[in-house]
Amino acid sequence: MQIIDLAEQTRFLGQVAPTLKALREEVESVRAGEIAKPLREIGPTAVRVQDFAMQCTQQALTLSTSQYAAMKDGHENLAELVEATTQISLAATLCTLAIHRRTEVLLYDDADETPAASRSRLSEATEELDRAAKTYHRLAQRLSHRLASFAARREDQQLIARAAGSPGVTTTPKAHAARPEVLGPPAGVVGAPHPTDTAPAASPPTPRSPGRR
Repeated sequence: MQIIDLAEQTRFLGQVAPTLKALREEVESVRAGEIAKPLREIGPTAVRVQDFAMQCTQQALTLSTSQYAAMKDGHENLAELVEATTQISLAATLCTLAIHRRTEVLLYDDADETPAASRSRLSEATEELDRAAKTYHRLAQRLSHRLASFAARREDQQLIARAAGSPGVTTTPKAHAARPEVLGPPAGVVGAPHPTDTAPAASPPTPRSPGRR
């Protein structure tokens, strides 16, 4: 178990929903277009959504190996988080499928020559992004409230200590734990979470000369 900075993770959780909203607007803008050149019009958005899905999955992995899992309702919260990351990945897949539904006319005689099928897939993608955004907003508020409550923090500290004392569980002190990466935004998305710089390590204290007090 790694002891990580949950305040930092809360900040990232809180910034995911606005980023998903920006991505949703981008998908909707493409959907409203002609989609005459599907790969050029949909491809960049599909890549950005997939990149962000990978970032969110990485954060879920970080939380799953930290004290977050041992907190009250930790496993349930992780399950919701995994569902949300899956929805973002599904949205990216739907965007890619929208490209294929527009280009398959070049491969199959019975393919739809209109962009209707592509627009349908893009509409489904926006729905998945909406669901994921709601989940992230809810999880961010939930974690923020627990960190702000003295009683909740005390309860979680007891649960974490109990989990750390379980057979087979080793705890990595915060000072030695790998700092979880706060991942940056997918390129081109305004308002996405940005990485924070790591504070420089403090210099070791200067040894006192013998005989001095």
